[in-house]
Amino acid sequence: MPLPLLEKERNYLWCILVALNDAITMPKTTASYWNTLSPGYSDQWIVVEGSEGMMTQITLAMDEATGDYTRLTRFSAGADTSSFGSQVHDYPEEIYIIAGRLYDQAFDLWLEMGHYASRPPGEVHGPFITETECIVLECSYPSQKAILGRPTH
Repeated sequence: MPLPLLEKERNYLWCILVALNDAITMPKTTASYWNTLSPGYSDQWIVVEGSEGMMTQITLAMDEATGDYTRLTRFSAGADTSSFGSQVHDYPEEIYIIAGRLYDQAFDLWLEMGHYASRPPGEVHGPFITETECIVLECSYPSQKAILGRPTH
């Protein structure tokens, strides 16, 4: 059962999504208001391959031309991504913990509701562990790929 969001948290999340969408120069897909956490949309959450059903994702917006995307990832209680190892991307991404807790082994840090990160290309993160269900907002920008080892600005 998904964790319920308080009205304040839903409003804050919406403001983040609007601000991130406005910052993108190429248009992502758009959608009218919809509650991705309501049971009516449960069929749109896709199991992450190799997660043994412990992680699901739903894409909120996608720019087919650039590959930039916004999605939610739900980690079930007890999820452990050690089998995926640490992750690193050649593009920036932003994450925001919407609900629950997520342990990032690379940083030796428990991320809790409200934690935010803007990861530069090449930043190692994970594996992740959860004790309770955790929902993470991820905004990734493959259109801004960097050549790792070189400055990105």
